[in-house]
Amino acid sequence: MAETGSRAVQGENLLFLTDEQLRKGIEAMFFAYRGFTADPDRILLEHGYGRAHHRAVHFINRAPGTTVNNLLDILGVTKQSLNRVLRSLIEDGLVESRVGTRDKRERHLHLTPAGAALERELSEAQRARMRAAFREAGPEAVAGFRRVLEQMMDADSRALFNALKEGP
Repeated sequence: MAETGSRAVQGENLLFLTDEQLRKGIEAMFFAYRGFTADPDRILLEHGYGRAHHRAVHFINRAPGTTVNNLLDILGVTKQSLNRVLRSLIEDGLVESRVGTRDKRERHLHLTPAGAALERELSEAQRARMRAAFREAGPEAVAGFRRVLEQMMDADSRALFNALKEGP
């Protein structure tokens, strides 16, 4: 019983974080992101790619046939920046761009088998790191972490995220 009361007090204290506690949280996010991207960065370097390529490959895999415009919305980058990334992925045989059947102006993006293999390699590295961290932290921490991340998203990003969660 005391543990439950203690947890309530700890939870209540989180509502009144000091600037120092918030700074430590910000720094933890920076270092966690560095760890989260370290393994994929090494793999990408071997292929001559960067994080923008990783994000594009990830979301094309997540939503096969997605349009260039949808990918622009998800990634929040300029058309010029995305075109540069897609051009290299297409030229290297990792992504296929198909003309839309209903609207010929649309381009639908699909990973080729080589692109799918790269995506699996990148994602497995990140899944292994997340799996280990989640296992160590426990289910309550995992649920809290997800809630915190979702609350950090703006409404438009949260809507895009929720649409992805409903997919395969």
